Amino acid sequence: MDASQPSLLRGFDVSGPAPGGPKAAAEHPIARVLLETAVPHLDQLYDYLVPAELDAAAVPGARIRARFGGQELSGYIVERTDTAQPGLKLQPLRRVVSAEPVLAPDVLELCSAVAERYAGVVPDVVRAAVPPRAARVEKEALPPAPAADADGPSPGPSGGADATSPAQTPAPDADGVLARYDGGADFLAAVARGERARAVATLAPTHGWRTGLVAVTEAVAAARAAGRGAVVVVPDQRDVDRLCRHLDEHLGAGAYARLTADDGASERYRQFLALSRGRVRVAVGTRSAAFAPVRDVGLLVIWEDHDQSHAEPRAPYQHAREVLLLRSELQEAALLIAGTSRTPEAQRLVLTGWAAELALPRGELRRSAPRVLATSDSYQAERDPVLHAARLPRAAWQAAHDGLERGPVLVQVARTGFIPALRCERCREAARCLECNGPLALSEQGGTPQCRWCGVVAHGWACLACGAQRLRAASVGADRTAEELGRAFPRARVVSVTGANPRESVTGAGTLVVATPGAEPVAEGGYAAVLLLDGDRMLARDSLRSAEEVLHRWMAAAHLGRPSVDGGVVVVTAADSDPVRALVRGDAPGYAERELQQRRELGLPPAVRSAAVTGPSAAVERFVSRLDLPESVRRVGPVIVEDDDAVKHRWLLFFRHADGPSVTGQLRHLKAVFSANREPVVNVRVDGDTQL
Repeated sequence: MDASQPSLLRGFDVSGPAPGGPKAAAEHPIARVLLETAVPHLDQLYDYLVPAELDAAAVPGARIRARFGGQELSGYIVERTDTAQPGLKLQPLRRVVSAEPVLAPDVLELCSAVAERYAGVVPDVVRAAVPPRAARVEKEALPPAPAADADGPSPGPSGGADATSPAQTPAPDADGVLARYDGGADFLAAVARGERARAVATLAPTHGWRTGLVAVTEAVAAARAAGRGAVVVVPDQRDVDRLCRHLDEHLGAGAYARLTADDGASERYRQFLALSRGRVRVAVGTRSAAFAPVRDVGLLVIWEDHDQSHAEPRAPYQHAREVLLLRSELQEAALLIAGTSRTPEAQRLVLTGWAAELALPRGELRRSAPRVLATSDSYQAERDPVLHAARLPRAAWQAAHDGLERGPVLVQVARTGFIPALRCERCREAARCLECNGPLALSEQGGTPQCRWCGVVAHGWACLACGAQRLRAASVGADRTAEELGRAFPRARVVSVTGANPRESVTGAGTLVVATPGAEPVAEGGYAAVLLLDGDRMLARDSLRSAEEVLHRWMAAAHLGRPSVDGGVVVVTAADSDPVRALVRGDAPGYAERELQQRRELGLPPAVRSAAVTGPSAAVERFVSRLDLPESVRRVGPVIVEDDDAVKHRWLLFFRHADGPSVTGQLRHLKAVFSANREPVVNVRVDGDTQL
């Protein structure tokens, strides 16, 4: 948000008290305020008079309450000034909720940039950046740390040296993970010098499943060596816990603050205050941590940027990766995008030269990664005559059998539960209800198929396509797979792990773990074998990102296996396809580049940007027709969509990255116009792949 709007700064002196009103503060009596409202046409700064009794507490960044439009709203003081917009009778601030400056100027600047990029309103972004207040925590928290002077570093939370002091931070390890990558040592050295280096790294399991933790810790240590702060964003609570345990071992428990909603509102606010007060200058957390108020931030890290958890589910639907890209530019901080795979978005940054690629030499990659076996290759097809019909082909069964003798074995399946849907055993057509054409499924107890829509029991079902009367599972969940594998390997200890039934780690030979994507526990020393089932069913999902997401899941699971030199093997049971070939070669960057090239030819994201405009038919048509867009913008639609039991229309806009500011500016402006005219609400979602 531009705090220097000319309409708000023309000289109207209100430094004296208004007649009959409260006495104004003696110095800087005007507070420029950002109100917490999601109404688009109210997304601007407003001037309020600061009463003398609130003078000391009304500091920039403080939470306030103020009258607006006949109601009392919450907000934040952006700045204090001497002048206001001419011709207005200013309302006084009702009260200062807290004198704690929780909205820092650089965080507000970032929120404004995010709102512009996603055609949203600034208060919606600030809601994600600043956690709710916990008054008790403010009283118990320590006072702000004094600034460092020439005699030494500033005191830290315990009265000693600051946790981010260069004097207490070792230099980056020259024999660590990132130093093994081409360009890795240069990146760490640039971060340690305080430079704005930017890199993308697809990590191989050189240190087992801890590789990512080690690499991130090395980068944070480099930033601390430069005396600067760092922000690390990971997908979920499990990743936060793992990283924090690793940071505790190598940097110390007081070296960082963790920002995650799962820790509870009070603890999250306590950690937020430690950052905003300068007690700690390293933040670790989930997507909202991208806005963490770290002072003098020198490094921004995002782990597994493909994970859907990085996308905010509420308007304006910002992605943590894009937030960090904007923050890197605004605050001149280094950026590291790291993970076990590579997204087309990250590859685009490499191809455009915006970021450097940290690549592991192929020889070391072959030694550190497990051997990958695809059951779809011609050799396996000749050896296994029933390969096309078996869910657990011979090669997968043999890998599991041999692996259980040497250590734990991981089996990744597509979903939880038992049998979610059925198909005809002969022709593989989906089994549909003869009454409403809904999908048939079996209950967890089995029995007669039943329609999942109307509940009719399908007695005497027959396939409409071929007339066959036998059914097979379209996809078998983790629970049923664990039950079946328990019978196939009676000596094994079978463990079913899902999001609802999590498990952090497993140990010991003879343990067979059946897990859904993202829920896989780690095994000390790595899994002896990793089986990737249901690949064809996952790839068949109708989505622009389906193949890309499946490869990400496979690569993450393969990352948990032992290296090939220790006998580690990964078996993928899917038909030959580009993702399967990329997994076999361990070439996620190459796959991302090919995907990006295909998207460029088709004019699809992320080669271009997109926006979805959804709402009532007439309102959407008016909205789109009034957009003054560049000729290069491609409009697709309208199509009918169902949203909250209401039938709406949707237009899709595809535009070049260079046209992004112009298009999102138009969308944002028109949303404000429609809001001011009280027209039906039109939802705008920028760069939301779920719409495609």
